[in-house]
Amino acid sequence: MMNYRRYVSRNILIGVVLLVLLFITMVYALSHGGYDLSFGEVLSALFGRSGRKTHVLIWNIRFPRVLAGIFTGASLAVSGAVVQGALRNPLASPFTMGVSHGAMFGASLAIILGAGYSESTGRIVLSNPYVIILFAFAGAMIPSIVIFILGKTKKAAPETVILMGIAMSSLFTAATTLVQYFADELQLATMVYWSFGDLGRATWKGNVLLLTVSIAIFVYFFLKAWDINAMVAGDEVAKSSGVRVEKIRLVMVLLSSLMTAVGVALVGVIGFVGLVSPHMIRIFIGEDYRFLVPFSALLGGLILLLADTFARLLFSPMVLPVGVVTSFLGAPLFIYLLVRSDRMK
Repeated sequence: MMNYRRYVSRNILIGVVLLVLLFITMVYALSHGGYDLSFGEVLSALFGRSGRKTHVLIWNIRFPRVLAGIFTGASLAVSGAVVQGALRNPLASPFTMGVSHGAMFGASLAIILGAGYSESTGRIVLSNPYVIILFAFAGAMIPSIVIFILGKTKKAAPETVILMGIAMSSLFTAATTLVQYFADELQLATMVYWSFGDLGRATWKGNVLLLTVSIAIFVYFFLKAWDINAMVAGDEVAKSSGVRVEKIRLVMVLLSSLMTAVGVALVGVIGFVGLVSPHMIRIFIGEDYRFLVPFSALLGGLILLLADTFARLLFSPMVLPVGVVTSFLGAPLFIYLLVRSDRMK
């Protein structure tokens, strides 16, 4: 009992540390950019006591971007953690399974059909995200269902599932390229713009939509944490505990795809956050999904916000797409995690 209490207390401390780091990073991101602000100026703007210029900078530009980074990073990380547990595959994530690429194909198809986008003052803006999200979700579901069915019928090993994901990613990348070939200039510019993965397109409307979807799905995942723990131990163990394994696994894959689809539709494809974040948390807390789900959300939001802040400040005033940064940083970091996990065996 004492060891369990110590385990819970240590995990709570980890959660508090993540919250503090996330808050510090959020304040830093709000105060730094092409025009730096002090901490006091940021607080004044947040409470409506600043000048008009500072108020517009914080509320119309930086704050929506910061929230998009936190919400998108959290949703991708939770999706990755849940899919890894549900499929019992440590390499599974929305990016490696082709879900992100399928969602991007769906969004591109919606764009070429003329849904949801318009050009305003030389910028491409999201006028109606719901049709885009519907198409993105449909595209995300295809690789999810294919991999789920093949994994179930063929009893595929974890490595085989990832190879299926790579095949799905290649297929949907080719399909997206084909759609781009037949697009006009504005449609092509929009598709390429979304493919980068950029938080600069974030809006309050999109953030509210992403937050609403993510919170509802997050609550479901958290309530099913014990079921995921049982599934990680094996299907036979889970079934003996009363878990309806096939149904729960399918629902979790579908909901993870929905969260990924919403994120891709709003900010584009962002790789490795959903793959790396759960593994980093496992180093400290293990496989207990009661803590892994919320802590993955915190770390995913922190990682994506840090990456976006780095992308904004590295070549300021030029801003790099955050998807480029996460891909450059995520690949070597994941290799390091694999090497470390092998040494710990």
